[in-house]
Amino acid sequence: MRRQLPVRGIPLRAFAPNAITALALCSGLTGIRFAIGGEWERAVLMVLLAGVLDGLDGRVARLVRGESKFGAELDSLSDAISFGVSPALILYLWSLLTEPRIGWIVSLVYAVFTALRLARFNARIDVADQPHKSAGFLTGIPAPAGAGLAMLPLYIWIWSGEDLFRSPWLVAPWVAFVAFLMVSSLATYSWSSLKLRPNIRFEAIVGVVIVAAALVSAAWETLTAVCVAYLVTLPFSIRSYARVRRLREAAAQRP
Repeated sequence: MRRQLPVRGIPLRAFAPNAITALALCSGLTGIRFAIGGEWERAVLMVLLAGVLDGLDGRVARLVRGESKFGAELDSLSDAISFGVSPALILYLWSLLTEPRIGWIVSLVYAVFTALRLARFNARIDVADQPHKSAGFLTGIPAPAGAGLAMLPLYIWIWSGEDLFRSPWLVAPWVAFVAFLMVSSLATYSWSSLKLRPNIRFEAIVGVVIVAAALVSAAWETLTAVCVAYLVTLPFSIRSYARVRRLREAAAQRP
């Protein structure tokens, strides 16, 4: 009689990061639910929560050595919905619905461009020749940052109450611009390219504490400032990568 081997279950270390990714997906979808009910602040918070969870799942997977191909595919699907479909529908229901033709086109463009950016990232993940990645930069802005930037008019509208920022003729060009930034070839900073000098570590910790306190006391104004600060870094990241590329070209020309 042949002895049957015991059936082994899925290790917990492989389950934990996938569960966090699933929570991020649920959070993004819940943002759509709140937008349908006109609860704009909760809708935005759900997308932001999805961004926080998206930043945690990869780190948890590497920490517990729970990376898997299934997890990578689930993460891409979650990002496409949470940072593509959900912000597009929230902004459409909040502003672009008043101009349904152009508004729906812009919403589709944003959602599709988010999916294209994620597809490009997945297609090139095993490519050895990636100049931006090897220098510590990203190609275009990442999907979570794109979602946060796309909702910038909504942040300003919440804390200012000015209906100008709800105008579809202002929101539509802005959303299209952010969609372009996601699929562009611009070099943008990544966490790996940002390095603190040893003599300013204390100041950096103080800055993080101040931002955290500002988010608690004046969340929407702080989110607006963070978005503006991120936009300000784009010219510097482009210039930094251009300098790195010149140095590489000079080194390649040496005998």
